[in-house]
Amino acid sequence: MTIAVVCDVLGEENNGTTIAAMNLIRFLKKRGHTVRVLCSDQDKKGEKDYFVVPNLDLGIFNAYVKKVGVALSKPQEDVVRAALDGADHIHSMLPFALGMKAAKIAKEKNIPITAGFHMQAENFTSYVKLNKWRPLNKAVYRFIYEHFYKYVDAIHYPTEFIRNTFENSIREKTNGYVISNGVHAYVQKRASERPKEFADKIVILTTGRYAREKSQDTLIKAVKLSKYKDRIQLILGGQGVKEKYYRRLARTLPVPPIFKFYSRTEIIDVLNYADIYVHPAEVELEGISCLEAIACGKLTIVSDSKLSATGEFAIDRSCTFKNRDPKSLANVLDYWIERPEERKLYEEKYLKSAVAFDQDECMKRMEEMIVEVVNAKKGT
Repeated sequence: MTIAVVCDVLGEENNGTTIAAMNLIRFLKKRGHTVRVLCSDQDKKGEKDYFVVPNLDLGIFNAYVKKVGVALSKPQEDVVRAALDGADHIHSMLPFALGMKAAKIAKEKNIPITAGFHMQAENFTSYVKLNKWRPLNKAVYRFIYEHFYKYVDAIHYPTEFIRNTFENSIREKTNGYVISNGVHAYVQKRASERPKEFADKIVILTTGRYAREKSQDTLIKAVKLSKYKDRIQLILGGQGVKEKYYRRLARTLPVPPIFKFYSRTEIIDVLNYADIYVHPAEVELEGISCLEAIACGKLTIVSDSKLSATGEFAIDRSCTFKNRDPKSLANVLDYWIERPEERKLYEEKYLKSAVAFDQDECMKRMEEMIVEVVNAKKGT
């Protein structure tokens, strides 16, 4: 088939949506499909099967969006139509301007279309500190349903959590497929040499965009409260708008933390030599970085936030802490630091649970979803 993948956000693989898009694109190509990519990644201009539209001009917000590490797309109609012309199927990653234009043209041309669900309302409302206001979050969900998702033939939900959240908010049932974005085969438990300077340290790692809803501040505060703060080497893998604030917050830690953006291969080495992985996010649709820690067999501690899917990944309550409560997290960290033998048993439990997130199997299910939708549209 000729499949057009519409990416409102694409570029460096430094965010979950871009990683999910590129994983799907690579898999579909490997399976023999012709894959056209519609995006605004200017670096892709001139590459075969890439159709590049301009970046969306957000005026005074351009610098902020760039700092977050993404670039949004402006739906230039002639480029969009060229990308979709003759396509057997369209898969759109996000309900933004480019995805909305693609959905409109798909409807016009009667081309089957599926769409990913890779955002939460709170990803937007948290930036204006209104993520606790449920009516606003529900209004965001209703808007993207009315302007995008109601026009697609099926929705890909990475977790049951986000499917339930969306459908309960809009009070509608959707034709949904719950399929994890999966974890690549190279992400696995393996020997990784720990830097000599960490030899006598307890290495605690978290990874992800530095943002309010990711709650890295809770972890920094928890380390300050830990009985073992003099021994904890905290590593915050990532980048984002909150970096200056987090660095100020961490100044009084006895062991200076490491703030660094790691490549996809580097972070797997860090995961494997770390002692504990913490995913403190308050808002999380799936949490690929959390799944990667599990795939490496790390003792993984997560928030019990009702807005995060990662709570589903915890082995039991001993691996969770009260959302945005540094004291609760400090207590959990101290518990596991004091129990290295029990930690080994839990690492094995986590490693066994990772089987469900094998990326090749997840991508096969994505392909099956596309085939089913295309066949349904044809009436076969």
